[in-house]
Amino acid sequence: MRTLISTAFISLDGVVEAPGGEAGYRNAGWTFKHVHFLPEAFEIKGREQQEAAAMLLGRTSYEAFSPVWPDMADFADYKVMPKYVVSTTLTEDGLVSNWGETTILRSLDEVAALKDTEGGPIIVHGSATLNQGLSDAGLIDRYHLLVFPLLLGAGKRLFSAADKDAQKLELVEHELYANGLQKQVFDVVR
Repeated sequence: MRTLISTAFISLDGVVEAPGGEAGYRNAGWTFKHVHFLPEAFEIKGREQQEAAAMLLGRTSYEAFSPVWPDMADFADYKVMPKYVVSTTLTEDGLVSNWGETTILRSLDEVAALKDTEGGPIIVHGSATLNQGLSDAGLIDRYHLLVFPLLLGAGKRLFSAADKDAQKLELVEHELYANGLQKQVFDVVR
């Protein structure tokens, strides 16, 4: 069974929306506008590219990343790895041709089936709605969180507000940086 890893830039109050500056959100670009950049705090992002064997995205994140990431040197390792987009509306003609093999999955059941295949870890970037569904369905195995010392108020959250049983997490890696960022890596306890 493959490991499904959710990776996120997240504010202290749980917001994950528009960390890089995506239009339409009041606090867009919050990751770099309000917190001093320290390269060592982002070491985990490079490690994720080297350790992941595939990427899973929701449609909205795919449509935001696919025009930009294929040509960015910072994301070169992602260009060649298989990508999976979970969407009920995306069609094959909506996929870009310069970002490697991409497969559209239509349901969380198809994600569960993907996890049952052979291969290395699958990394989930962005994709707030997808992350909520994956978490609620018990499909996420690990969280890589960079927690920013910000309160953003309104915005898309990483976790849903669903009424569900408690889910225990085990902290397996953590670090605090001089700019207030916290790296928190949790395994989901089954």
